[in-house]
Amino acid sequence: MLHYKTYELDDPDASWVVFVHGAGGSSSIWFLQIKEFIRYFNVLLVDLRGHGRSKGMLPHKEERHYDFEDITRDIIEVLDSLNIRKAHFIGISLGTILIRNLSEIAPERVTSMVLGGAILRLNIRARVLVALGNMFKRVVPYMWLYRFFAWIIMPSPRHKKSRLLFVNEAKKVAQKEFMRWFRLTNEISPLLKYFEEKDTGIPTLYLMGDEDHMFLPAVRYIITRHTNSWLEVIGNSGHVCNVDQPAEFNSRAILFLKKISAGILPEPAVLRCASS
Repeated sequence: MLHYKTYELDDPDASWVVFVHGAGGSSSIWFLQIKEFIRYFNVLLVDLRGHGRSKGMLPHKEERHYDFEDITRDIIEVLDSLNIRKAHFIGISLGTILIRNLSEIAPERVTSMVLGGAILRLNIRARVLVALGNMFKRVVPYMWLYRFFAWIIMPSPRHKKSRLLFVNEAKKVAQKEFMRWFRLTNEISPLLKYFEEKDTGIPTLYLMGDEDHMFLPAVRYIITRHTNSWLEVIGNSGHVCNVDQPAEFNSRAILFLKKISAGILPEPAVLRCASS
C-alpha cells in the first residue's frame, strides 16, 4: 500500500482533506499547507507509487505497466484502510488528473475538489513537449527531461523555488519509475477530453496562478461549461501556486472547504473573478 501520513483532530465531526501531489513530487510539497489545514480538518497525505516513501511498494506493482486507474485505486485503497468514506481532495498539477479520475471511479467518496495548477487540456506547446519527451526519453537522462519540462512550465525567476522543489523531489524517483510515469502521457489527451465532456457536478474550486499560461486558459473555459465549478486566479504565481503563494492558496482553499462542509455553495461571481 502507498505510504501515507495522517493528522487527526479530536473533533469526531471533522472532515477529511486528502492531498495528492503531482508527478515527480511527494507529499512533502504540501509542507506549506499542513500547519493551516490541520487547524480545521483531518488531513491525509499520500506518496504516490514510486514517489517519496512509496518506493517500497510490492514488487508486482513496481514491475508491470500501470495506468491512471491503477494509480487512482492506490489512493482508494488507503482511504479504505483508514475507513475514510468521504473526503475533500486537494491536488496540484498531475495530481488534479488523479483526483478527477477518482471522482469518476468513486464519486460517492468525493465531497469536493480543490485543483491547483489543474491540467484540463494540453495546448500545442504541451503536446510538443510530450512528443519530444517520448522521442528522446531513451537517449537523454531523465533528469534532463524533467528539468527542461520544469523550466518550460515554470519559466519565471519568481517560480525558481517551485522549480527547485520539484526537481529535487524528482531526483529521488528511479529512472525506471520515471519511464513508467512518462508512458502515462499517452493516456492523458483522451482522458482529459472525457473529463471535459463529463460534468460531475461535484463542487470544484480551481486555484490557478496568473502566470500559469500553459493551463489557465483551459480552466477559464471549463468553468463556463461545468456546474458547481469556480476559478480563483492567484496573482504573482505560476503553475505550482501552493508553493509560489502559499498564504493565498491556503486561505482560499480553506474558505471554500468550510463553505462546502457547511452546505453553502460559494458565490460564482466572487470566486470566478477574484485575483490577488
